[in-house]
Amino acid sequence: MHRHIQKLLLALAVTAFLPLQATAQQPLVIKFSYTIAPDTPKGKAAQRFKELVEAKTQGKVKIDVYPNASLYKDKEEIEALQVGAVQILAPAVSKFGPMGVREFEAFDLPYLFDGEAALDKVLEGPIGADLLKRLEPQGVIGLAYWTSGFRGLSANKPLKAPADARGLKFRIPSSKVLDAEIRAIGAVPQVMASSEVYQGLQTGVVDGTEATPSNLYTQKLYEVQKNFTLTNHSALVYAVIVNKDFWQGLPPATRATLETAMKEATAYGNSLAAKENEDALVALRKSGKTQVHEPTEAERTAWKKALVKVHKETAPKIGPELIQSIYKTTGFDPARFQ
Repeated sequence: MHRHIQKLLLALAVTAFLPLQATAQQPLVIKFSYTIAPDTPKGKAAQRFKELVEAKTQGKVKIDVYPNASLYKDKEEIEALQVGAVQILAPAVSKFGPMGVREFEAFDLPYLFDGEAALDKVLEGPIGADLLKRLEPQGVIGLAYWTSGFRGLSANKPLKAPADARGLKFRIPSSKVLDAEIRAIGAVPQVMASSEVYQGLQTGVVDGTEATPSNLYTQKLYEVQKNFTLTNHSALVYAVIVNKDFWQGLPPATRATLETAMKEATAYGNSLAAKENEDALVALRKSGKTQVHEPTEAERTAWKKALVKVHKETAPKIGPELIQSIYKTTGFDPARFQ
């Protein structure tokens, strides 16, 4: 039996005899786990959610937050949620592909969204709501989307053109779209947990990664990467998800309070993303360890031409109708880059 399965079963054995609801003497404790640093937009939103819930319930509900994969790693956390060992997660939506809900990998498609406004049209509209509903057969309910900006590419050599990435090994989370994206520029994708990326870059197991400026800085990846290019090729989207049985077993009043707190925490966290990424870029430049490259218009067009073909390549897996719906919503025309 795998070690992490044993860990989950032990957790269930311990918690099976604990009351689900809060009592007069003991608050309801909800575990909220995520895999990145607490000083990111996601980390700050999680902390705000904790504070709001505990204040609104006067301590009757307590949120225990576990950042930096301190409770569960990438490959474990969704399984832990499904079996009830943890109640709330905020994974990148690309992690839903291995669950069988591949439609979420649309958010990884390169250059599909021309900025936050286009992304918000999809997340806050019927497309975003429908996608969250597709998680329910997996024992998961989606509460909100948290955004953290757009990804760039890092390496220990300048990446001014797609050809500069040829032959390099890039860390990716498990995603067929990101796999195709890295192969489209002649590089080699390597699936790796976020908690292992620093060591992987440091030891040369991988040569580079893709990340938002905030994540590159807060996870200290800049210490082991000499160059970072602001390709802004794909959006980093998280979905806050909760165990379905746990959620439906809560008293309606408690659930309503948690929903209100989540809406407030979501607005707070998403409003931070742009500023946090700008601040991270300033800090990266001041560090002297990583050279930040802003592509020229011609360079950005070259990246788009190299990567947009991934849309057609991965459409059968994601769903052509979904991709076309997103094109219609955002006004994106892939023919401009073919």
